[in-house]
Amino acid sequence: MVKQKSVNKVCAYLQTALIIIVMSLTASAQKTETPVKFKDFVFDDVNVQKNLLYKLNPAPDIKQKYYRFDFYEPAGDNTAYRPLIIWLHGGGFKFGKKKSGGLPLWSKTFARRGYVCACINYRLSKKHPFKNFADLAEGCADAIEDANDAIQFLKQHYLQYRIDTNRIILGGNSAGGMIALHAVYSSPADMAILMHKEDSAVSNHLHNPQHIAAVINFWGALFDLNWLKNSFIPIVSACGNKDRVVPYDDRKPPLYGSLAIHRKADSLQIPNRLKIYEGYGHELQKHFNPLFAGPYAKKRWIDAGQFSADFLYEQLFRVK
Repeated sequence: MVKQKSVNKVCAYLQTALIIIVMSLTASAQKTETPVKFKDFVFDDVNVQKNLLYKLNPAPDIKQKYYRFDFYEPAGDNTAYRPLIIWLHGGGFKFGKKKSGGLPLWSKTFARRGYVCACINYRLSKKHPFKNFADLAEGCADAIEDANDAIQFLKQHYLQYRIDTNRIILGGNSAGGMIALHAVYSSPADMAILMHKEDSAVSNHLHNPQHIAAVINFWGALFDLNWLKNSFIPIVSACGNKDRVVPYDDRKPPLYGSLAIHRKADSLQIPNRLKIYEGYGHELQKHFNPLFAGPYAKKRWIDAGQFSADFLYEQLFRVK
């Protein structure tokens, strides 16, 4: 009986030791696992060129600052051509700039993954986009024009910036997310109708004329869900389900949030993914404050960035 107890103790000891060894080996393997480019951080530092111009000769009545951009790239990267994310800031088409909110954070973290990023300014509305729907649509349409100018400039200078022109991604938060979505899924003629300019000379019905490869939509929205039929471009979205600024789902006047976009994209079999932050509002804050986000919201921004990087890697880089 005594011998049996001793044997049992030895067996238990060996089992525990074996578990510890297996856990140690697993942890060690995880630590030494090679990071995956475009998905994980593979570069330690980032170089930034600030206040570059993507439109050299603006109209006399438009300030040159609206056409400036900052360019982020991984330090020490020798890759010939890198995927590009063009980031568009929020601010309701009335406020904001290329350094606003999470744009520098996302640009730095995506550059560490191997992307290059351009944070751009765009024209801000002189009208009343918060009060008037036609003004909101016009502000979005003007910003889309500027985004297209930035894309064209960067495509023309792809050798200088070492850009893979087949992998250009539009991303943004709030109004920036709206610009990214509409630049791909609407046309100038579609936007003209919303601005009550149906009788204007706008006849351009082209969708995704710049051949954007994917959209990162951080708490943005679409004016018309049926426009999702116009393209078949992957969309990754993140939002809080308590957002009172941009709708989480849908509301009137027509503004369809990330959940509504996700449902419609699923029905059309458009590759997409949505991450919902339960209990959080606009900009993934507990209580939205446009002037101060705080460290916890920034941690959620980083998390949303990783979520998006995982999706983009699956859609654009992983061998299927």
